[in-house]
Amino acid sequence: MERSKATRRRGVMLTSVGLKRLQAAISRVEIAENNGNRFSLEQLSDRIKISTKTLTRLWSSNASVDRKTLKLCFNAFNLELHREDYTILSELNNTDSFSGLITNLDKEDISAFELPSIKELYGNSEYSWSYPDGPVPLDSPLYIERPPIEKLAYQEITQPGCVIRIRSPKNMGKSSLVLRLLAFAQKQRYHTVKLDCHQIDSLCMINSSHFFRFFCWRVAKELGISPDIDTYWDEDMGRKISCSFYFKNYLLKQIKRPVLIVLEQVDRFFEHLEIAQEFFTLLRSWQEEGRRDPIWQKLRLVVVYSTEVYVSLDINRSPFNIGLPLRLPEFTEEQVRELAKRHGLNWNYGNEVTRLMSLIGGHPALVQISLYNLCSQKMTLEQMIQEAIANGGIYRHHLWRNWTILREQPRLMDTYTKILAGRQSTSLDSVEICKLDNLGVISYEGDRIKPRCELYRAYFEKQLSVIS
Repeated sequence: MERSKATRRRGVMLTSVGLKRLQAAISRVEIAENNGNRFSLEQLSDRIKISTKTLTRLWSSNASVDRKTLKLCFNAFNLELHREDYTILSELNNTDSFSGLITNLDKEDISAFELPSIKELYGNSEYSWSYPDGPVPLDSPLYIERPPIEKLAYQEITQPGCVIRIRSPKNMGKSSLVLRLLAFAQKQRYHTVKLDCHQIDSLCMINSSHFFRFFCWRVAKELGISPDIDTYWDEDMGRKISCSFYFKNYLLKQIKRPVLIVLEQVDRFFEHLEIAQEFFTLLRSWQEEGRRDPIWQKLRLVVVYSTEVYVSLDINRSPFNIGLPLRLPEFTEEQVRELAKRHGLNWNYGNEVTRLMSLIGGHPALVQISLYNLCSQKMTLEQMIQEAIANGGIYRHHLWRNWTILREQPRLMDTYTKILAGRQSTSLDSVEICKLDNLGVISYEGDRIKPRCELYRAYFEKQLSVIS
């Protein structure tokens, strides 16, 4: 019997959801590994381990591939293939199907093939990014790296017994960086534990004994190990020794791979001075043990905090003078321009970036909020600037939080009032200056201290005029 030239077989095609997820993941890798330049068809083919012909079929709107091929594509960019990423259909299986697909494409078109742009994916009429509240997701192309921060952090995590300290004012991108550090560690097959200290119940912070037991229990649970704390705990020997003994001889002893523990929002501990004093001393001792003890070398710590409150801690025993210190900087002009491009804005030739940064500087959260509103609310840059100067505009919540902090601390308010007035005398309190710097409301221009940006100057001067 003669075999039919056209038989039916099952195939799959990318859905719009799958296409968006894959495009975002590819964009992220292009930024991290290719200086933001698009991968060529050949580069993608080599990375995914499928032919350029099959890859071209993948991006077509009227040709299917097998599910295994689609899974290879997703896995190549650290994505898991979900059911909503593809649709199943039948297609003719014959040798002419691909040639029919490219009748309108010549060889030059194929060699110059590029993935769809963000604007092509999401369209011009409807803006699809969510409001920028919280960390930038791992698969989002809206994450902007700030070299050499990420590279330094990734390298340090691979060092036995390391400690990394990530510090900056609020909303500068610490949580977004932490997401990527955890993903990097998991890719190295490390165990990972993340503890947001603001989620710790007040009952666990009654005293250091309660806290140390909670900390051991939480880490054990995250590692999938039965806590069994009482077997290793002896209050007569002291809570720090008991905690160290538990970690070394129970937790770390039975795991074979390194474990990364991320402690976010550790400024919470400054509300509990006894706990802060003992816990930070303990972390420092663990880092020192990691220099010589192979068991302690499995432990890697990342400590994340927003503002360093001046409390009665012995600086020689504080974790804030150990390990690799990373302070996240503001975006540069080039980084703001790149982020605008990823939002679908063409700011390459005008003065839009300069005008925006003259208002808010390069503060990551404020830049993200600005671009979101420009794209989703159909605001013009001029409207946004005028409203911001008049009443705070779209930045009101951010400004009000800082204003509340200033009002609650009269000495801090007095120092900032002098800076707004342009007074640069030696009477400015150096401790208060440090606090203002920690809040992110001032900047330095040589020896001169000034409000960090025009938005802060205009808003805080207006607030002061109302209460004076």
